[in-house]
Amino acid sequence: MRDLLGIIDLSEPTEGLGELTLHRTLGAVPFGGRYRVIDFTLSNMVNAGIRNVGILLNDRFGPLLDHIKDGKEWDLNRQRDGMFLLPAPLRTDSSEGLNSNLSNLRHNRSYLEKSRQEYALFSGCSMVTNLDYRVAFAYHLEKDADITVIYNQDGKLASHPPYTAVVTDGEGRITDIALNPRECTSRKVSLNMFIMRKDLLITLVDYYSARQKRDLFTDAIMPRLDELKIFGYEHRGYVGVINSLKSYYQHSMDLLKPEVWRDLFFSHGLINTKVKHEAPVRYLEGSRVQDSLIATGCTIEGTVENSILFRGVEVGPGVTIKDSIIMQKAKLGPGVSLRNVILDKDVTISAGKSLAGDPSFPMVIAKSSEV
Repeated sequence: MRDLLGIIDLSEPTEGLGELTLHRTLGAVPFGGRYRVIDFTLSNMVNAGIRNVGILLNDRFGPLLDHIKDGKEWDLNRQRDGMFLLPAPLRTDSSEGLNSNLSNLRHNRSYLEKSRQEYALFSGCSMVTNLDYRVAFAYHLEKDADITVIYNQDGKLASHPPYTAVVTDGEGRITDIALNPRECTSRKVSLNMFIMRKDLLITLVDYYSARQKRDLFTDAIMPRLDELKIFGYEHRGYVGVINSLKSYYQHSMDLLKPEVWRDLFFSHGLINTKVKHEAPVRYLEGSRVQDSLIATGCTIEGTVENSILFRGVEVGPGVTIKDSIIMQKAKLGPGVSLRNVILDKDVTISAGKSLAGDPSFPMVIAKSSEV
């Protein structure tokens, strides 16, 4: 695995996440009480033995840098290899935007050339899963593939477009790829993760970025389907795609199922995150908590049901929280009622307020708001 380079792409679309990505990139979106979305991809790589990880930065990356810092929590603050932050090129044409991983890879071509690894694992960060890249890499070598695409057959993934469906033959070779097909004949959905030789990656980046193409998979890999040996590797564990408020809410609520929680955080290694040394949760007189995840540093006097509370949340007396996600350091005054609500960090809700959304369209209160 030391011959495998990891690249994490932060250029995936974030429009569907609304207020959650106004001031942060997708990888920095809080998830599961004390984690960020990037923690899963980063931890999967490190757990597999990858020691060289490059992160393709996009805009709004300040909160992400504050979270990952020098990579110490993932044992990537090392003298040889380690974690590398790869900035996007500056653009004068605002219509181009920053979400082009091909231009970013070309801009950081020297990093690819100088890395001593022979193979590269490229991954987006919108997939919340716990998988073993060692098995996927062994499959890639066994098949003598040019490219191996990691996919999952959970039909729920196709209900959260955009998605990419793949069709494989009896030996696992991909014979067809379709983007958001109206009539999908395959339940196999790409996880936007693929393995290839580093020299092939550089060749594709050079050729297609010079022709103003934008996305490595759709613009550089898909056109070579008949030319290259592209195989599919199936990951059978739980997968959640974080690309909309609806999917974020649904996959967060899935964590309250013990089998999903165990699969995500323990199946192929632990998921690491930024460490904060805080006091345990304080359950005061009158508090009641049922079927919920409560992070350290919280103070609870009210009722919490089927909800997720991040670090340092203050729940006042008479408060009722149901089916909601309350992020770090939120303060809820006496008598507040919340149902199907997502509160971003540092939100304050004054006494007696009642907020409610819908499971398919949760109400979101932006970071640092006062209601």
